Amino acid sequence: MRKATLSRKTKETDITVTVHIDGSGIATVSTGIGFLDHMIELLAKHGLFDIRVQCKGDLLVDDHHTTEDVAIVLAKAFDKALGTKDGIARYGHAYVPMDESLARCVVDLSGRAALYFDAEFARKKVGDLSTEMIGHFFQSFADNLKANIHVEVLHGTNTHHKIEAMFKALGRSLRQAAERDPRAKGIPSTKGVL
Repeated sequence: MRKATLSRKTKETDITVTVHIDGSGIATVSTGIGFLDHMIELLAKHGLFDIRVQCKGDLLVDDHHTTEDVAIVLAKAFDKALGTKDGIARYGHAYVPMDESLARCVVDLSGRAALYFDAEFARKKVGDLSTEMIGHFFQSFADNLKANIHVEVLHGTNTHHKIEAMFKALGRSLRQAAERDPRAKGIPSTKGVL
């Protein structure tokens, strides 16, 4: 089973994450930031991952440490659950609309971290989450998954809809990249490692 549980405790956050890649889209998320919880639930639902996140963070300071650290631990749990990546598709992509907004996400589980992020938000916050943290979440996630992720909003006006489309697109593209290809043998790289 491609499943992993990781914990991380700092002076700023105390986090435990469980990821089951071959799940059914069930999420139990408690970060103290409602909109962040909702986005991780969407990632799980549309990626068909089972995700459990429990985080106690220094929200009296702001939302930065919690958002960043959740992305770090979540990505490391995904990386651990993927194991050697033997037989995976490696690449995935998705276009996801959310009403008037459209997002595209392309993922390469390459073992090399890179992020291309292109989205502008008219609002400074959605619920208790600062919109400046959306790009930071994706950066922290790409860095710690050691993945190449391109995510962008192609068009849209509503900030909530744009962000929701991005997380759904990440879920679907990550699911595609992590799926086992029955025709593939070994590591999907001419180098022999990812």
